[in-house]
Parts: sequence; C-alpha cells; structure tokens
Amino acid sequence: MPTYDYECDNCGHTFELFQNITEPVKKKCSECGRMKLRRLFGTGAAVVFKGSGFYQTDYRSESYKKAAAADKKSRESASSDSKSDSKSSSAKSDSSAKPKASDSGSKDKSK
Repeated sequence: MPTYDYECDNCGHTFELFQNITEPVKKKCSECGRMKLRRLFGTGAAVVFKGSGFYQTDYRSESYKKAAAADKKSRESASSDSKSDSKSSSAKSDSSAKPKASDSGSKDKSK
C-alpha cells in the first residue's frame, strides 16, 4: 500500500497518509475540519530488489567485459581474413578464365 501526501488549502497542514490504492481521496482536513484537503503528487518509492532471484550475469565483472571484447575482436579479424581470401581467390579465377589480349594477338601473327 502506498503512502500519499496531503495538504490543506485552508490551514496549510501537511501530512502523509498510508492508504490503499482503491480508497477514495480524502477531502476533510483533520486539523481544521474543512473540506479543503488535496492530495499532492509525490516522487514515489524507489524499486528495491531483494532476494536471490537475479542472475549472476546481470552485472558483469570488468575481467569478463575485457575477455568478451578481446573475443569479439578476434572473431572480427577472422571473418575479415576469410573475406579477403575469398576475394583474392575469385580475382585469380577470373584472370585465369579470360585470355590476355596480348596473348591472343601474338598467336594470330605467328600463323
């Protein structure tokens, strides 16, 4: 159940009231008895995490973060090496499949 802040517009009395969410807003001031009470907007309560229901990996240690970064770099370099190898092999196959212009011209002259 939340705690609500109230203030009386007539006498200026402020207080906190612990009440259920479904309860109606109080209207009557306990000090002066007038119907000038209003509920204030509060900041609310902070979320508190208690218990063992959290994963150990939620908050990583610095050593884990460094190892993960090094692993990521090694994966990136390995993938970039394989890409460059496939590009160079495809360039070699393209050049061997096409005859050179100077070779074909020299064969015609010798006949």
